[in-house]
Amino acid sequence: MMNNKLKLIFFYFLLFFVMECESTKIIEIQGHRGCRGLMPENTLEAFKKAIELGVHTIELDVAISKDNIVVVSHEPFMSRTTCLDMNGFEIAEDYDKKYNLYQMTFDSIKQFDCGTKFHPRFTKQQKLKTYKPSLDEVIKTSKKLNPKIKFNIEVKSKPSFDGIFTPSPKDFVALVLRVVNDNQVFKTTNIQSFDLRVLEETKKQSPKMKVALLIGANEDVFGKLSSMSFLPEIISPDYKLLNDKLVRDLKTKNFQVIPWTVNSVEDLKKVIELNVDGIITDYPDRLINLLYK
Repeated sequence: MMNNKLKLIFFYFLLFFVMECESTKIIEIQGHRGCRGLMPENTLEAFKKAIELGVHTIELDVAISKDNIVVVSHEPFMSRTTCLDMNGFEIAEDYDKKYNLYQMTFDSIKQFDCGTKFHPRFTKQQKLKTYKPSLDEVIKTSKKLNPKIKFNIEVKSKPSFDGIFTPSPKDFVALVLRVVNDNQVFKTTNIQSFDLRVLEETKKQSPKMKVALLIGANEDVFGKLSSMSFLPEIISPDYKLLNDKLVRDLKTKNFQVIPWTVNSVEDLKKVIELNVDGIITDYPDRLINLLYK
């Protein structure tokens, strides 16, 4: 039997070990839309750059084309803010949402230039002519660069888009899961959404798929959670909602906490101090510098 002195030494050793592990815990670095602050969003070039920088996970958004290709795009249409038309001209204001991806084949979607236009919010983006890729392309390209890279896939869905800009949540989720499974990245992927219907459908079709509940700035975390029929693995709130108590409460309930989208050095430092599990950022280079340099 261990005597009391040895028990005490063992206890303090164990306490030190736990505290040391906690202090050196790795924060998952997620490149938002690749690395939107540095490269055109949701493009192969943005994902390549993010992986070269050293992100653990690439975060991206998906829509569906007319021919049922899962397209990597934040909007289910050609945004005037990020894209030029197939002739290289500005998309007129009265053409906003006219180029509906759900009514376009993937071949026609690739004709639009979504990398040359100046972005008013991300003035340091490197500009180059590029297109909206398929999810299949992104996964294959990313895995070649880093076989261990993880994928955080946001399904962009809401009731007003059903049948107009997007398929039903059931069909949408099925198409995304097919690409994930065909590329054998199930274990390194999670699906996230603001739309509870998408998360419910994901668990129905694939019970073991990790899901992340996205929380908007004007939403209540536990109020939204109470509307779900299951508990998601990850809670991803707007970072401005976070405080010490909320993070502790969520982690006590065994949720991973991965806020979005934290960009300034000052905000990144504050969120790091909250002991979150990961951070989604447009500037993964800034986060990497803070954590490792």
